[in-house]
Amino acid sequence: MMHRVVPGVFGPKCQQCLQKSVKAYHSTKNIRINALISHHSLSRQDLYICRLLRLPHPSSIQCMSRYSMLRLPKTIYNKNRLAVYGIPFLRSASHLRLLATVSRFLRLRYLVLGTTVGGGVALNKTYESWKDRIPDLGWLKEFLPDRKYFTQFGERMKAYRSNYLPEKGWLKNKLPSWKTISDWLDEVSEGDSSTVFGDGGDSMWTLGLHETEAGSTVTMHVLPFKSEASQEDTQPKPSDKQRLEQIQDEMLKVQITYQKEVERLEKENRELRKQLLLRGQKNAKKRTMRKSLIDMYSEVLDELADYDSSYNTQDHLPRVIVVGDQSSGKTSVLEMVAQARIFPRGSGEMMTRSPVKVTLSEGPYHIAQFKDSNREFDLTKDTELAALRKEVEVRMKSSVGDAKTVSSDVISMTVKGPGIQRMVLVDLPGIISTETTGMATNTRDSIQRMCKTYMENPNAIILCIQDGSLDAERSNVTDLVSQMDPQGKRTIFVLTKVDLAESSLYNPDRIKQILEGKLFPMKALGYFAVVTGKGNTNDSIHTIKEFEENFFRSSKLFREGVLKPSQMTTRNLSMAVSECFWKMVKESVEQQADAFKATRFNLETEWKNIFPRLRELDRDELFEKARGEILDEVINLSQVTPQQWEEAFSKKLWDKMSTHVFENIYLPASQAEDAGTFNTTIDIRLKHWADQQLPRKCVEVGWDTLQEEFVKFVENNNNKDHDPIFDNLKDSVICESMTKHKWDEKAEDSLRVIQINALEDRSVSDKQQWDQAIQFMETTLKDKLKQAESALRSMVGPGTREQWLYWQYKSLEQKNRAATKTELERLLQSKNKHKPTLQFDELTTARKNLQTQGVEVDSEFIRETWYQLYRQDFFKKALQTAQECRKGFYHYQGGFTNSGLECNDVVLFWRLQKMLQITSNALRQQVMNNEARRLERNIKDVLEDISDDKQTMQRLLTGKRVLLAEELKRVRQIQEKLEEFVQALNKEKQ
Repeated sequence: MMHRVVPGVFGPKCQQCLQKSVKAYHSTKNIRINALISHHSLSRQDLYICRLLRLPHPSSIQCMSRYSMLRLPKTIYNKNRLAVYGIPFLRSASHLRLLATVSRFLRLRYLVLGTTVGGGVALNKTYESWKDRIPDLGWLKEFLPDRKYFTQFGERMKAYRSNYLPEKGWLKNKLPSWKTISDWLDEVSEGDSSTVFGDGGDSMWTLGLHETEAGSTVTMHVLPFKSEASQEDTQPKPSDKQRLEQIQDEMLKVQITYQKEVERLEKENRELRKQLLLRGQKNAKKRTMRKSLIDMYSEVLDELADYDSSYNTQDHLPRVIVVGDQSSGKTSVLEMVAQARIFPRGSGEMMTRSPVKVTLSEGPYHIAQFKDSNREFDLTKDTELAALRKEVEVRMKSSVGDAKTVSSDVISMTVKGPGIQRMVLVDLPGIISTETTGMATNTRDSIQRMCKTYMENPNAIILCIQDGSLDAERSNVTDLVSQMDPQGKRTIFVLTKVDLAESSLYNPDRIKQILEGKLFPMKALGYFAVVTGKGNTNDSIHTIKEFEENFFRSSKLFREGVLKPSQMTTRNLSMAVSECFWKMVKESVEQQADAFKATRFNLETEWKNIFPRLRELDRDELFEKARGEILDEVINLSQVTPQQWEEAFSKKLWDKMSTHVFENIYLPASQAEDAGTFNTTIDIRLKHWADQQLPRKCVEVGWDTLQEEFVKFVENNNNKDHDPIFDNLKDSVICESMTKHKWDEKAEDSLRVIQINALEDRSVSDKQQWDQAIQFMETTLKDKLKQAESALRSMVGPGTREQWLYWQYKSLEQKNRAATKTELERLLQSKNKHKPTLQFDELTTARKNLQTQGVEVDSEFIRETWYQLYRQDFFKKALQTAQECRKGFYHYQGGFTNSGLECNDVVLFWRLQKMLQITSNALRQQVMNNEARRLERNIKDVLEDISDDKQTMQRLLTGKRVLLAEELKRVRQIQEKLEEFVQALNKEKQ
């Protein structure tokens, strides 16, 4: 008799079913007992049919799976169900033959085969029709990786399976065999299995099949297992604290393992993305890459940063504002989020002196770039990182003026790299409590005012940084944040330096209160604890991250339940801030776009009402228009004919040098007793003048003439189509360019040579030249005579005619001048040739004679009157000489022998006229060949400098028209960028 032990718990009905089956077995002798069993751990379809068959051996039980049809080592029953029923065998042979015949006719294989063939043909036609309707997706090949990348990925997955997954069959090798379990049961129960499977007074169900002489006997015992609780009673139960620590350790290990695996997969993903981006850059000629969403958003913020609206349309777009006390770890948190040490740092001193806007985005390379620069800093190299930090420090110091500590000028930069969370952060100077001696007096108030300005934005996300190593009562930032966001709807609290807090100021209850928002008078969306370094400023981000992970892995705060896994590490902080940032962006950007749309409509309406016939030109467009007009006027200088240039130079030259010629050359030489002395004096003085002063004066005259001609063209153009908005700009450009314009240094040397040669030539070749010299002399003398007579007239006052006709009267000084003039005329007529200056005795005699007339004057008064009187007399005599020499050319050719004429004055003016003609011609050539082009270059340089200097441009181009057009242009740009960003954001949502 064989016993079959079936584990499980069965009810009392099982015994009745088994007894009925036994009776049926004994009565019919041909019964097949089937048990339909469904195990509790298997699905409904995983059914096992256990067949109890009558075989040659009296006690054989065979269990077969309907899937594998393999022989099973033991019978499986459900805990709660056991169904046994009997089916009688059909012993009639005729019945069997009938069933075999019917089965052959009822086989459906042929019907199924025919249906399958027909359906396959129809399916093939349908597939071909669908295939024709599918669009051509061949263009995706240039964006998808090559086959080798998938091959490499498969090899990596195989390597991952071989390194991290167990080998095939590991579970089978770990589980004990049935023989081992059987031996263990015998050893434990000492041959009595009821001691193992029995439980107290539980009954044992037995199925006994006793065979008589004509049959066999089979006995099956259904016994329950002993409960697990009875086995565990013998072992000591762990305490709740031990179980909590064990669960926390396991949870931390699982989290660390999961995080490392995620980082490894992300690294592989970044490599694939990098290859895709590089592949896209190679194919940039075929298809241009679109800007990323965060780059578009950053451009909108840059436009809004410089915008100033009179319609009070404020910038309410979200930003992550990083605020905290000085040296609380603000910059270090931002660096951990950016995954690079990009900011300068100091030991306890203020390093952040101006707002720094950092746009974080994902890219194939870890690089940084300033908004106004094309240089890219490779953040994987220490030298590039040092250069970036130095550049940030230089920009901060340059933005801070004299006697100032902080500045509101924003430094904008972009950081791209694999795996970086997309967001825009603004790092503000740390809040201080005391102003040191090196700071400005209003530094503390300036920092708080700056922080409030950024936090007043209702959509700004406030990242409040609190130093965990200091007492909470010393915090300044929490009070400021609670004032700006009392409900905490947009504040994220970050507790830094948790490692120092745990080692030196460890108080788990206090830290728990901080992270639950119960200690500080502020509320927040979330609370995080991070470690941003271990005191060494030279540590890399990777080193700091490893230190942070190791700290939290062994932290007592985590083991005691003070810190939750979601509140730890800067990685969780970065993901939470990025998620909050994009949520705020999606909720507020469309409202901001609508606000600027309304502003644009108002500005356009105002323009149409004030300037209905003018095109909307902003300051840059107006400047370009003015630039074109000014350069056109420079080109117009080429339209001046050579004759016009020479006439202008000749007139200007003689106006400049005529006074010197008369006072220093002609008048002194006229005192000579004979012609030889006159000519010698003239030659000496002309030579000295040509060597020292004349070339330099001629260059100055050329510069002045060039400026006058250019200004003349500008004024003539203004008369045609004058726009007064350009007046200040044109005047400034002309003045600045002429100031920068320097005549060619070699021009003086070339002029000196030709002028000396011209002045040394005293031979008048023909009568025409003689007549031209006399005409030039007469014209000059008449002009000088008019000037002298006008000066004398203003000195002596109106004459008798003016007094009677125009009721004019002489003043006392004029009366004294008239008496002095009369006295000096008598002195002048007493000598045929008088010297230009009065002798002392002549001066004394004249003063005494005037005193006898009742006129009291001093010697200087007499000399001033004599100066104009003598020149009047001299010019009259010289003019008379010129008239006498009109027909003296032939006497000149004969050397004035026995003619009584002295026409050396004419020769002097001919020499001067010839020098003027040669000098004018030389200056004209220099202007047309060199100086006009140099002036054009100077004007272009000045215009370029003004275009680069926005403040100068604003000062020169101003007014209601410019300001309104400028604001309208800025609003249009902002609205267009906002609409473009909203459109891209909606596509990303889809």
